[in-house]
Amino acid sequence: MVIAVDAWKLAYVALPKAACSSVKQALAGLDPWVHVPKQPDVGVWHRAYPTRRFNPELWSRYQDCFRFCVVRDPASRLMSCYTDIVVKRRALGHSPRVRAAKGLPLMPDPDTFFMRLARYRRKSSIVKHHVLGASVFLGQNLSGDYDRVYRTCQLGELADDLSRHTGERVTMTNANPSGGALSLWDLSGRTIDRLRPILEAEYRYLDGHFVNPLGPRIHDACALPERRVS
Repeated sequence: MVIAVDAWKLAYVALPKAACSSVKQALAGLDPWVHVPKQPDVGVWHRAYPTRRFNPELWSRYQDCFRFCVVRDPASRLMSCYTDIVVKRRALGHSPRVRAAKGLPLMPDPDTFFMRLARYRRKSSIVKHHVLGASVFLGQNLSGDYDRVYRTCQLGELADDLSRHTGERVTMTNANPSGGALSLWDLSGRTIDRLRPILEAEYRYLDGHFVNPLGPRIHDACALPERRVS
C-alpha cells in the first residue's frame, strides 16, 4: 500500500522495523484526512496507514509526488524483531499456533529464537511480517522507484526535507522504540551462521546504503556516504 499525503504530493512506502511508526506519525500530522487524537498510541498510525507489500502498478500512479522510503541496517532490523516482537510485545504468547507448537518457547532467548526463526515465521504472522525481506515492501528497484532513500539515522534530514517541501514544521520522534538493544554479535557463532544467508541477501539488496558486517570489512553503516537517487 502506498502511504500518500495527496495535499502535499508525498508518497511513502513503509518497511517494518525501519522507523515506519515515526514516519507515519509525521505524515499524519501533515495529512488533513487523518484525525490525530490528543493522546495517540502507536497503533493509531498503523491503522491510518497500514503497511503492505509493494505494488508496482499502484506505485507508478504517484510519479508526480516526492516518493521516498526509509531503510535500516539489515542486522539491526532483524535484531529489533526480537527486542520488539518477543521481548516488548510478548507477541509469541498471543499466537495460538506458536502456543500449540512443540519446541517453540513463548519467551525464547535470542539464540533460540533465531535458530528456530523459520518455524516461528511459519507459525506467527507478526514474526513473518517483520522478517520478510526489504524488497517485498520496497520493490526491486530502489534507485529507479524513489526520489530519496533515507537511512534510519537520517530521520532528521527527512524531517528537514519534508519541512521544505510542505512549508510546515515537521519533526521526527521515536514513535515505537524496540524495548532493548541487541547486537548481532551478542548471538553465538552458530546462530550467526544460521542467519548469514538471510543477511547476505539483504545487504546485497541494500548495496550502497549499508556494508555487510559479516563480510571482509566492518563499518559503521551510518558513516557511509549517502547515495543520492537521481
